[in-house]
Amino acid sequence: MTTRTTDTQLDPIFLNRWSPRAFDRSDMPEADLATILDAARFSPSASNLQPWRFLYARRGDTNWERFLSYLVPSNRAWAENASVLFYVLSDRHADGKETAGYTHSFDAGAAWAMLAIQATMLGYHTHAMAGVHFAEAAAGLGVPNSFRVEAAIALGRIGDPTTLSEYQRAREFPSARKARDEVAYPGDFRG
Repeated sequence: MTTRTTDTQLDPIFLNRWSPRAFDRSDMPEADLATILDAARFSPSASNLQPWRFLYARRGDTNWERFLSYLVPSNRAWAENASVLFYVLSDRHADGKETAGYTHSFDAGAAWAMLAIQATMLGYHTHAMAGVHFAEAAAGLGVPNSFRVEAAIALGRIGDPTTLSEYQRAREFPSARKARDEVAYPGDFRG
């Protein structure tokens, strides 16, 4: 198991946030979901365009099975135990121009990060997924052509890891991070 540490005054929320696969199938109160979505809503964005959209289904609602169906089987196997599933979209033309806005994905990523941190603050966890049938999700969710489906996110409370496959169970811990000097350095790119 990886222990996350730092030599800075980093708030523990950043060390405690991680992406489990074992969720407990519990229902999420509407107030908690609204608070988590509000964190995403107040994210920064270029020119305040706010190009993100979060489509969601709650466990057991009429959209749940459909939202699950757009995940690749290995993700669906564990994501079906989450409380909420999201699809994060970004509007390539949020500024109303014919050409794609340069920061739409960047801004949607900022909104997703805020959502993840707020969820952690409330005792939940999130797991973003690129294992999505993107074209099927876009078509099935009625996503306009100007939008891009960026990722799916499972949200819920941590559950029993024995519900996971042996492969997934072996990965069920906070992952390590590259050293700070590997991801940030002064001056030119260092590869």
